[in-house]
Amino acid sequence: MNPFQKNESKETLFLPVSTEEVPPRPPSFPKKPSPKICGSNYPLSIAFIVVNEFCERFSYYGMKAVLTLYFLYFLHWSEDTSTSVYHAFSSLCYFTPILGAAIADSWLGKFKTIIYLSLVYVLGHVIKSLGALPILGGHMIHTILSMVGLSLIALGTGGIKPCVAAFGGDQFEEKHAEERTRYFSVFYLSINAGSLISTFVTPMLRGDVQCFGKDCYALAFGVPGMLMIIALVVFSMGSKIYKKPPPEGNIVTQVVRCIWFAISNRFKNRSGDIPKREHWLDWASEKYSKQLIMDVKALTRILFLYIPLPMFWALLDQQGSRWTLQATRMNGNLGFFVLQPDQMQVLNPFLVLIFIPLFDLVVYRLVAKCGINFTSLRKMAVGMILACLAFAVAAAVEIKINGMAPPQPDSQEGFLQVLNLANDEVKVTVLGNENSSLLEESIKSFQTMPHYSKLHLKTKREDFHFQLKYHNLSVYTEHSVEEKKLYTLIIREDGKSISSMMVKDAESRATNGMTAMRFVNTLHEEVNISLGTDTSFSVGKDYGVSAYRTVQRGEYPVVHCRTKDENFSLNLGLLDFGAAYLFVITNSTGQGPRVQKIEYTPANKMSIAWQLPQYALVTAGEVMFSVTGLEFSYSQAPSSMKSVLQAAWLLTVAVGNIIVLIVAQFSGLVQWAEFILFSCLLLVVCLIFSIMGYYYIPIKPEDIQGSADKQIPQIQGNMINLETKKTKL
Repeated sequence: MNPFQKNESKETLFLPVSTEEVPPRPPSFPKKPSPKICGSNYPLSIAFIVVNEFCERFSYYGMKAVLTLYFLYFLHWSEDTSTSVYHAFSSLCYFTPILGAAIADSWLGKFKTIIYLSLVYVLGHVIKSLGALPILGGHMIHTILSMVGLSLIALGTGGIKPCVAAFGGDQFEEKHAEERTRYFSVFYLSINAGSLISTFVTPMLRGDVQCFGKDCYALAFGVPGMLMIIALVVFSMGSKIYKKPPPEGNIVTQVVRCIWFAISNRFKNRSGDIPKREHWLDWASEKYSKQLIMDVKALTRILFLYIPLPMFWALLDQQGSRWTLQATRMNGNLGFFVLQPDQMQVLNPFLVLIFIPLFDLVVYRLVAKCGINFTSLRKMAVGMILACLAFAVAAAVEIKINGMAPPQPDSQEGFLQVLNLANDEVKVTVLGNENSSLLEESIKSFQTMPHYSKLHLKTKREDFHFQLKYHNLSVYTEHSVEEKKLYTLIIREDGKSISSMMVKDAESRATNGMTAMRFVNTLHEEVNISLGTDTSFSVGKDYGVSAYRTVQRGEYPVVHCRTKDENFSLNLGLLDFGAAYLFVITNSTGQGPRVQKIEYTPANKMSIAWQLPQYALVTAGEVMFSVTGLEFSYSQAPSSMKSVLQAAWLLTVAVGNIIVLIVAQFSGLVQWAEFILFSCLLLVVCLIFSIMGYYYIPIKPEDIQGSADKQIPQIQGNMINLETKKTKL
C-alpha cells in the first residue's frame, strides 16, 4: 500500500500562485484565537480532522479490500474482467483529485468541498452496499448499482484527497510550524491505522459472516459506509471552530495555460524571420511573468523523469487484484490463525510502518558507511528492481500452485472416476478401441480412486458404453459425456443386480478459502442436512444426489440431519481449503446412519505464507521508490510548483492502473506468464529510468530557494507561504 496514496494530501495540493493583480480579500479567519487541546498549541479543530481521516481511510481501503472477490464470486465475472474493473476504479480515484482541487481552490474552498463531496462519497457507499444484496434485483441490477456506487466513491475519495490534510494545515498559526509538522505525522499515522485495521476486519465480515446463504458482501461494504458517515458527522461537528480560508485560484490551471500558450505562440511564429528563443517556454513571455516561466521550466525537468514511473504503480497496485486472486488458490491455515485470501493485503501497510524507520535508521546509514553514494534516483531504481523480483517470486509461486492442482480435461477429453457403492468389488470396462484399456483393475466397495481416468472423445459430446461385472453378472449401460467435463460413475446395488448413474463433478477447485461438497443418500427416506443457519441440503431417497455447495473451511464434527421419522447427526471432520468432498450416507450396520467421506479433489497444499516474500519485496521497493521519489521531486522543484508535482504524481498512479487494465484484457497470457511480463517490462523501464537519471543534473536546494527569493512583487505579494504548509518527509 503506497504511503503516498494514503497520505497524498500531506502536502498542500494545488496551492495558488497568481500572476495578475488581485484585489485584497477581507480576512476570513476568526479574530479570536481558536481553542487549543489541553492548553497546548494544537488547535482543537485538528482532532476532528484526524478522526475524519481515520474513518475515511477505513472506509476506502475496507471497501477496496473485498472488491475483487465481490466481482469474481458475487457478480460472477472472470478473473480478467474483475482485475480490469478493479484497476479502472483505482485509476479513476487518482484522476478525480485534480477535479477536487480545482473546485476547492477556484470555487467552494476546502471546507465546503470536503462536505459536499463527502455526501457524494456516502451516497456511493449506500448504492454499493445495495448492489451487494442478493434479494435486490438480478445480476443486471447488481452490476448497475455497483458501477454507479463505485463511480460516486471515486469522485468522493478523489475529490477530498487534496483538501483534508491541507485544510488541517490551515488551522495552525504561522508561529506554530513545529506543531504543524507533528500534526502531519499524526495525520499520516491515522491513515495507516485506518488502512491496517480495515484490510484486516472487512475480509472477516465478508467470509466469517453468512447472509442469504453466501459470503456477506453487503455487510463488508455496509460497515465501511457507516465509517464514512461517521467521518462526515465528525468533520461537520468542528465547523464552528475551523479556520476557513477562501478559494484563491489554482496554480495547476495557470501552469497548463502557460504551457499551452507557449506551444501555440511558437506555432504561430514559425517564420524564419522571427528570432529563436533559448527555451520553448520562453514563447509564453508575452503573457506570463518571467518567474512563472522559470518555475515551469524547472517543473518540466521533473515531469520528464515521471514518464517511466507508471510502470512501477502497475505492479504495486496488483496486490489487491492478481495477488488476492492467487491467494484464493492457497491454504490460509497458519496453524494459530486462518487467513482469508483478501486479508493478505494487510501485510502491506503493516510492513510499510516497519520498513520506513528501518530503512531510514539502519539500511541507508549502513550503505552510507560503506562509502556508497546512494542518491535518490538510485534508491528509486533499486525500488523498481525489488518490485521486479517480487513479481518473479509471484510467478514462481503461481507455477508451483499450478503444478499441485489436479489436471483438467482438454478439448475432446473427459475425465471419469468410479464410485462403487455396492457391497463387493465391480469390474468396469469402457467399450471402444481408444478407451478399452481404462479401469483395468476391479474397484472395491467405497474405494477412493487415486485420480481421474481420461476418456477420449471423437466429438464434443459422445455416448459411451460401459460393461459392469459384479459377481457372475454382466450389466451393460450407456452414458453421455461432454468434452472438458468431469464425471463420477456411481454404481449401486439394485436388488440382486447392480445399476449405475453418471453425475457431473465440479469443474474447478473451490477458491476463496472455501470447500465444495455434495451428498449421496442411500437411505429409503429423504434427508435434510443443516450446516448452519444459511447452508442446508435436501437429498432425495434411494441414492439421491445433492447439488454442489461451497462452505467455509473448518471442522464439522456435529452436522444435524433429519428424516421424516428421526433426527441424527453426522461427523464430517475437517473440510479443507479448495477440496471437494463426496459424502455417502449409509445405514448398513444397523447402528444408525453413518457417513462415508471421499475426497476426490485434494485440498490446497501451498500455504498462503509463501506470499510473504513477494509482499516483503514489493513493500521494500515501495518504500525506496515512493517515499524517495516524492521527496526528490519536491527538493528539485520551486515551492510554487510543489502542488503541481503532487497532481502529476497522482496521475502516474492512475496511468499505472490503466496499464494493468489493458494487459489484463488483451494479453491472453496464463497468470504466471503475465507476472513475468510485468517483471520484464518494469526491468526495461528501470533501465530507461537509470539512463535518464544518469544524465539528470540535480539542482541544489539553495539555488531553488535563491530563485524563489527573487520573485517579482506581484507574485510574492499574493503567494501563500507554501513552505510552512509542507509536510516534513
